[in-house]
Amino acid sequence: MQLSHAQTPGPRVPDLDAAIFKRGIYLPFYDPTGDRHGIPTYPYHWAPAGLLTRRQLRALGLRPGGQPIAAQILWRRGKRVAYLYHQHQALPKRTATPAQLDAIARALRARRTCPTCGAEKPYYIPRRTGECNDCTDGR
Repeated sequence: MQLSHAQTPGPRVPDLDAAIFKRGIYLPFYDPTGDRHGIPTYPYHWAPAGLLTRRQLRALGLRPGGQPIAAQILWRRGKRVAYLYHQHQALPKRTATPAQLDAIARALRARRTCPTCGAEKPYYIPRRTGECNDCTDGR
């Protein structure tokens, strides 16, 4: 995945600015200008309003829509990252066509059909055995 991002600094978080400038606390993952980490970076749970992850956009019925990464959230000593996108630039999620929905339904039905007895089961056929539980237990 190629990381491209906006060249503008991200919004500042007043509470984090107060912790840094008034109390002298060092916050390794607070970098709204992007000087340290290359793109604006925020600690876990401190993303500014209007910047959302893919999952948050999806919950709102939106998708990034080709926009560049606006910022990131880092946590777990920098080993975990979540990219943030502007909510106002997000596009509506695409919906599946009737043909796509039909193909998905057929594929899921095939996963529930036992190749040995041909019965459609209410569960997916285990890949480990390759047949339904009734056929496997019958051996």
